[in-house]
Amino acid sequence: MKFIVKRSSLHGATQIPGNKSASARAIVLGGLAEGLSRVSNPLPGVDSFSIVGMMRVLGAQIDTSNHQEWAFEGIANQPRVPGCVLDAGNSGTGYYLLTAIASLINGYSVISGDYQICRRPAQPLIEALNDLGAQVFSTRNAGVAPLVIKGPLKGGRTKLPGINSQWLSPLLIAGALSQEGITVIEDNLMERPYIDMTMSWMKLAGATCSHKNYDEFNVPGSQRYKAFTTHVPADWGSSGYPMIGAAITDSKVTFMGMDPDDFAGERRYPYILQEMGAKVSFSDGGRTVTVEGGSDLHGLEIDCSGTPDAVPILAVLGCKAKGKTVLYNIGASRLKETDRTRSIKEELTKMGGKFEETPDSLIIYHSELKGADIDGRHDHRIVMATAVAGLMAKGSTSIDHAEYVRVSFPNFYEVMKRLGAQIELVE
Repeated sequence: MKFIVKRSSLHGATQIPGNKSASARAIVLGGLAEGLSRVSNPLPGVDSFSIVGMMRVLGAQIDTSNHQEWAFEGIANQPRVPGCVLDAGNSGTGYYLLTAIASLINGYSVISGDYQICRRPAQPLIEALNDLGAQVFSTRNAGVAPLVIKGPLKGGRTKLPGINSQWLSPLLIAGALSQEGITVIEDNLMERPYIDMTMSWMKLAGATCSHKNYDEFNVPGSQRYKAFTTHVPADWGSSGYPMIGAAITDSKVTFMGMDPDDFAGERRYPYILQEMGAKVSFSDGGRTVTVEGGSDLHGLEIDCSGTPDAVPILAVLGCKAKGKTVLYNIGASRLKETDRTRSIKEELTKMGGKFEETPDSLIIYHSELKGADIDGRHDHRIVMATAVAGLMAKGSTSIDHAEYVRVSFPNFYEVMKRLGAQIELVE
């Protein structure tokens, strides 16, 4: 499927779906816990359903029939030997989390996913799980899926490179159910908001975890996850697409139901826009945010260590800003569905974007964009970012793989259309 986007302005108010990362943690912990958990406002995205499917294979009973609230009858902290391959689909979070959960089982599991999952690096997680008493190996001996996993995870001490928090979160969650508990030494941990989120969800489910300045993490073993009832906040990451779309065009959009105290690093979006010169206002204790376009924007240096998923849409924002915008600490963005730094640079270059790239930074210069044929690269964030770029580009922009927005923002098309975007979805 394709998006066809033309220069547009956005007006009105909208609510953003539930947080993708929080939904993933809710599904895993609700599925593990003993008792009945209820989670309102979960994200009904493709990745969420991939994780639901894997947890069901391990024995959890999960009712997703009510889109407003999902119910989980957990497996009382005892995942069963799966009767089939654990299929992560396109979910990197699910792939890494379920690899660690499977290591708790006294038996064999196999986990795999689509072609992008089968390229995503897992060697640091493999080595850490092996350090902690599990037996994990790549069938291709390449540190990537498919993986074969045998438990049980005993516990002990291990270390991880800090570039990717998706290797640490699984160890923390599984470590609470290990026999002896775990200690993880981190080397310059990036993506810290995601780890704060993980520890918060563990606490909600009754488990403890501590750290020393994000350098050493300690999780006591033989804990029990218990049922919980909670609400998933709106996804600041998803809000960035219409929010930045409003800032770079002659628009005014109000975002309702946001959580200013959420762990997501992308809650910085309104403040980044303010610092660049956009008109941003807050009400209802920060839960309502209004962004108005039409102001001159100027370049900024932005630390992306806590927001690697933001690199594509911030690159679009940088094209609008006068001078240059520098995104740095972007290494984790290269380990996602695609190398997102390289992907967004190459696709926006087709539209007239001007960039300089280093291994850990992307410099964006003010650019007058024009419509082009874009390869969405089977990556939801590249698709949505280039669709937003099309709102300010001269002419028409065509973006392949539009269906991938269902991964994190299932109603992206409907939200943008309702706000007035000239966007069409075609086969």
